[in-house]
Amino acid sequence: MPCRKSRCCLSEDVERASEHPTDEREGEMEVHEDASSIILPDSELGTTAPSLRFSKTCLKNVFSVILLFIYLLLMAVAVFLVYQTISDFREKLKHPVMSVSYKEVSLYDAPGIAFYPGKARLLSCKHHYYDHIPPLINPGQPGDIECTTQRINYTDPFTNQSMKHALVVQGPRDVKKKELVFLQFHLNGTDQDFSAIDYLLFSSFEEFINSPERAEFMKDCESSYSSWKFSGGFRTWVKMSLVKTKEEDGSETVEFKQETSVVNYIDQRTKPRSDQLFFVVFEWKDPFIQTVQDIVTANPWNMIALLCGIFLALFKAADFAKLSVKWMIKIRKRHLKRSHQTSHSWRSSLGLQKGASL
Repeated sequence: MPCRKSRCCLSEDVERASEHPTDEREGEMEVHEDASSIILPDSELGTTAPSLRFSKTCLKNVFSVILLFIYLLLMAVAVFLVYQTISDFREKLKHPVMSVSYKEVSLYDAPGIAFYPGKARLLSCKHHYYDHIPPLINPGQPGDIECTTQRINYTDPFTNQSMKHALVVQGPRDVKKKELVFLQFHLNGTDQDFSAIDYLLFSSFEEFINSPERAEFMKDCESSYSSWKFSGGFRTWVKMSLVKTKEEDGSETVEFKQETSVVNYIDQRTKPRSDQLFFVVFEWKDPFIQTVQDIVTANPWNMIALLCGIFLALFKAADFAKLSVKWMIKIRKRHLKRSHQTSHSWRSSLGLQKGASL
């Protein structure tokens, strides 16, 4: 009888299914909808997480690229600085700067004053102090010669034919007491329209006196120093300053600079005279000796230190750029790996959904 009962049950189920086919379909649709509603949140989570990761990775990549460009720009600036530093150094080596220094002294070496009077005659020569020159008692008449003098004849260094006759006088020494040398010359007559006496200054009268070849010494002085003139009928006041120049080979040359002022002499002699009187004063302008020297302002040690710093910055920038590129490649690989894993998991979830729906 159980068999009959089961057959009856089956028949009853068939009848029910035939009577209500739509109800069963609706139930299956509800089951599928529930399954899909359960799977959807997982799929949504799977799609949003990669997008967030992708945006962060993109920002990191952009930031890395910006940093890389900044350091490349810094490297370019460093290379330009290296080129500019080397160019400036070479330019400074070619064009040294003139350095001027002053040394104060209380006593100068007595300079030598070489006069070329021609037909004129020395009447008087005296040393005075504190710029005080007493009035002339007998102008035009021989007076006291209190200066150290020396006459020398030598061949003209420029023509080597004519003879030159020089009267060398010891110049002033004491600059603090304003020592000066006052000289008076007399010329009885001249066939020229203008009467003047040439003179030459050289650095040391003592060297001239101690020289074994005074004629050669004077020839060298005339070749090295400039000559000046003072005219008759005036009092010429010469203020000297000494300039020493140090050459590149270590040698030292000396030259004089002078400031000249001329005052008219009023001849108060009773009888008109056809002769000429010459008056000249020599003194030091100031107690400072000017030293001129060429100095190369480019310091090789400063340039080496600067270049070392620039090259160090270049190496650091290159190292950082290398690490940045490696980091970007690593992040890129990691991003590709994660995206591959995400797509694989998404496909597997789709497969599960399809299996569940079947």
